[in-house]
Amino acid sequence: MQISKELEQALMNVQKPARYIGGEFNSVMKDPEKAEVRFAFCFPDLYEIGMSYMGLQILYHILNQEEDLYCERVFAPAPDMEAQMRQKGMPLFTLETKTPVREMDFFGFTLQYEMSLTEVLNLLKLAEIPLLSAERSEEDPIIIAGGPCAFNPEPLADFVDIFLIGDGEESLPHLLKQYGKAKREGLSREEFLLQAAGCRGVYVPAFYEVKYNEDGTIKEYVRLRKEAPEKVKRCILPDLEDAPFPEKPIVPLIETVHDRAVVETFRGCTRGCRFCQAGMIYRPVRERSQEKIMELARQQLSHTGHEELSLLSLSTSDYSHFEPLVLELMKECRKQNVSLSLPSLRLDSFSFKVLEEIQKYKKSGLTFAPEAGTQRLRDVINKGITEEDIYSAAAQAIELGWNHIKLYFMIGLPGETDEDLCGIAEIAEHIIALHRNSGRGGRFNVTVSVSNFVPKAHTPFQWAPQDSAEEFARKHDFLRHRLKIKGVTFNYHDSAVSRCEAVFARGDRRCGKLLLEAHKQGCRLDGWSEYFDPQKWEKAAALSGIDIDFYTRRKRSYDEVLPWSIIDSAVSTDYLRSEAEKAERAETTRDCRYGCTGCGINRETVCSMGGRYE
Repeated sequence: MQISKELEQALMNVQKPARYIGGEFNSVMKDPEKAEVRFAFCFPDLYEIGMSYMGLQILYHILNQEEDLYCERVFAPAPDMEAQMRQKGMPLFTLETKTPVREMDFFGFTLQYEMSLTEVLNLLKLAEIPLLSAERSEEDPIIIAGGPCAFNPEPLADFVDIFLIGDGEESLPHLLKQYGKAKREGLSREEFLLQAAGCRGVYVPAFYEVKYNEDGTIKEYVRLRKEAPEKVKRCILPDLEDAPFPEKPIVPLIETVHDRAVVETFRGCTRGCRFCQAGMIYRPVRERSQEKIMELARQQLSHTGHEELSLLSLSTSDYSHFEPLVLELMKECRKQNVSLSLPSLRLDSFSFKVLEEIQKYKKSGLTFAPEAGTQRLRDVINKGITEEDIYSAAAQAIELGWNHIKLYFMIGLPGETDEDLCGIAEIAEHIIALHRNSGRGGRFNVTVSVSNFVPKAHTPFQWAPQDSAEEFARKHDFLRHRLKIKGVTFNYHDSAVSRCEAVFARGDRRCGKLLLEAHKQGCRLDGWSEYFDPQKWEKAAALSGIDIDFYTRRKRSYDEVLPWSIIDSAVSTDYLRSEAEKAERAETTRDCRYGCTGCGINRETVCSMGGRYE
């Protein structure tokens, strides 16, 4: 596609113009006139973030295999490019054909992080598409969104026409083909939405009215159309082995956050950490065979030229044939002179042997995630690791020559006390002492990074309150004082960002007012510390009349109708409540690899770790 004169001039005045030109190796070029349905797939962040997201590559690959569908990509322009676009009157466009997004059939967003929601509105504005669903005409594209944040769709309910809940490999192409049929039959926008509402995983917010109690809590959801289901069931891909996966992923033109070949080994997690949304909404575990993983790895390396291979899952070493897989991958990588990256490892003896082998010459920092400073609090969150696990892993790392260990913790967890905060400092101090007593000498550093607890929908902690900004600040100061230990570096997250995140993680439909006002105040790219402006958010909250504490500080009752009650994640509310009650008693729940724990997912599909449960 020819680049217009305006775009060519704009590219001469911005940093990293390769973000906007397309034409990368393995990108797909089709004749747009021959595609019945055109889909603009948007990751609402910069190119180098979005191109690191494997979900985009998977769906791009699947959709473009269909002759009558054409998936093109869209990313958020950086501020310099956005200024050029506004100055020259250039609407948001697709990378592949430079088509204005407003001319596409669908404009689809993947919602990976709550703080990207303002960018969704910014991109709609740049595309010259009405922000509110109710104001769109037959000529406007249908706005669709999916991803983990869609499991509480309500803050975006006024802006998005369709939410697609769950795995999209089968449901998204089905929906687009259904639209193609509707176009051939001359159906209106609303007639198509009514048809779509009958499909599994499809939530059309316009077909529901939300009624509230006097105290501001939700009274009920009222269906406005009979075609809309009482609850929207999540789409679950039953089998990963034969699911399409890109053998020829797009190779970015510039360096990205994760610039490497990636193979997904399995989806889901069995561990049951009570704060973790991914561990709940991606159940059950579905694995690829070792043979399939090896085949995909070889194909990706041969079709991309990447110099690094990584495995993708929530917990890499929980793969059932982890040791033989890794040994075979190491042989293959040595043969091709490619480095191997294994994130999310359980730091046991085999993992250390692997790490010693793949980082033989250059040992980067090792990462541990104890999450909490005491065993009691680790039991509260069902983390499943002990003090012995932490210190034995640290001792092995020191013995093998690592000189930098990163520790990740979360503060503000339900039931936390100052004793738990002291435990964070004690763990760091003990690891420093392990190195000092090892006799190895040399420089050694421990980095303690602390994130702030954000209660998430569809988790056992979905009812829990979040700490106030003042309490987070007190805890940060408390830790800063306690961690004045030689060799220890302390980092922590901005509490203002965490509170905004919590509002949209558990907000209801009224939070759309806050989102719209934040957009008017110029909030965009809020996941980046250099762009997040707390004063703009404070002003937006005041002007929208949204009480932040109502969404963050309030403990929900177990019988409250929650904003995301309309979504059935396939993990039962009874199970989540049982886990929340066990957390109050600091009782743990076993890893479900060792026996079903009754979460309810067995009613829906087969878990490749243990078959169908009854």
